[in-house]
Amino acid sequence: MSASASQRIAIIGGGPAGSLLAILLARRGLAPLVIERGRRFSYSAPRGGRSINLALAARGIAALRRAGVEAEVAKLLIPMRGRMVHDLDGAQRFLPYGQRETEEIYSVSRATLNTVLYELAAQRHGVEYRFGEECVGVDARGMPLIDSGGAKKRFDADVVLAADGAGSEVRRALAARGAITAREELLDHGYKELTLAARGGEFALSPNALHIWPRGGFMLIGLPNPDRTFTATLFLPHRRGPSFEGVRPTEARAFFDREFADAVPLIHALERDYAEHPVGVLGTVHCRPWSFANRVLLVGDAAHAIVPFHGQGMNAAFEDCVVLDELIGRHRTERGHDWPAIFAAFEAERAPNARAIAEMALENYREMRDDVRDPKFQLRADLSFELERRFPGRFIPRYSMVMFHPEIPYVEAQRRGALQAEILRALSDSAESLAKVDFARAATLVERSL
Repeated sequence: MSASASQRIAIIGGGPAGSLLAILLARRGLAPLVIERGRRFSYSAPRGGRSINLALAARGIAALRRAGVEAEVAKLLIPMRGRMVHDLDGAQRFLPYGQRETEEIYSVSRATLNTVLYELAAQRHGVEYRFGEECVGVDARGMPLIDSGGAKKRFDADVVLAADGAGSEVRRALAARGAITAREELLDHGYKELTLAARGGEFALSPNALHIWPRGGFMLIGLPNPDRTFTATLFLPHRRGPSFEGVRPTEARAFFDREFADAVPLIHALERDYAEHPVGVLGTVHCRPWSFANRVLLVGDAAHAIVPFHGQGMNAAFEDCVVLDELIGRHRTERGHDWPAIFAAFEAERAPNARAIAEMALENYREMRDDVRDPKFQLRADLSFELERRFPGRFIPRYSMVMFHPEIPYVEAQRRGALQAEILRALSDSAESLAKVDFARAATLVERSL
């Protein structure tokens, strides 16, 4: 099937990825229509109590730059230059993400980002949105079935780009038809969102850090907001030991007093919010293929949702949008766009990278809740920076490759990271400090492995 600008392109889902994709398509002269089940995005929309703050990194910023909206989004961002680790005794340790001034990630409100990207798509590029219309399935030809006010009807489209998130109805409908295989691998941990209040109108904690209370098997994190509060997210197992099953609302204060004492004074109405805010689900989506009938393509979380512990879910989805945009430009002929070729090339390029970041995100959860408490963790972090200084371009910490180097694919960051982890272990196992590291041996290991 070929397509021209006159053909109908539907984007299912108007979240950050859907809106960014709509902007990129509109800049190519295409005319996507966005179908969004929720209400019109608004800066004053109430918070739902279950949305993990988004972390924007270099891959996402590169995508925003490509779409010409980086400057508008930059106004929403709060830089985070590292992790502030809160130990059980109240002591705090700052662990920088990188060693250059530009190596920082950014906290951004999901609702505000949604609204800004929607306004830019609709007002600057004339993208049409249909709010309050929910995709409830697809027919045998891949046409979306839309529920609008209780009336279900088929929406005729030549191309359907499903950006409807981890719970994608399009993906589930295709799986139910046997058109694709899909598996949602749920983590045995969930999350609950709370708020750390401002103090005297100012941040009560250092604003330029991601705060983390690692407790081995569970943790609390806090990301800064423009209103000087922090969005706090408690990650706990669903069952067994300290868990959402075990810590009931009446026991929440005692649990927080024991595990996160320095955060307790900042969590107003702790018992009420703990009781009322739902427990969110965490998991990884695996599916194949990502397309159906040369008409439907799954994009972003709809194709490859991951757990949030590397802050790369949105960044990976934005990178999807960039790759898809590049392929649309590359596969254009006199007759239009070769969508089957676009879909095939998109999955071939993105699926290995999606698997890589999914695995690294799970590994990062263990690091955040457990490994940062190990004295060797700090030594290996310091050593990785030192090796980066001594062997520039050759040794780049894996976290840096993922977060600050969009030119390095996820799959390559994972491969190189595994080799570098072996080097770090070999050098740190026999050293108690950076001064005791055998850097002659380091040079040999780097030369041989990298």
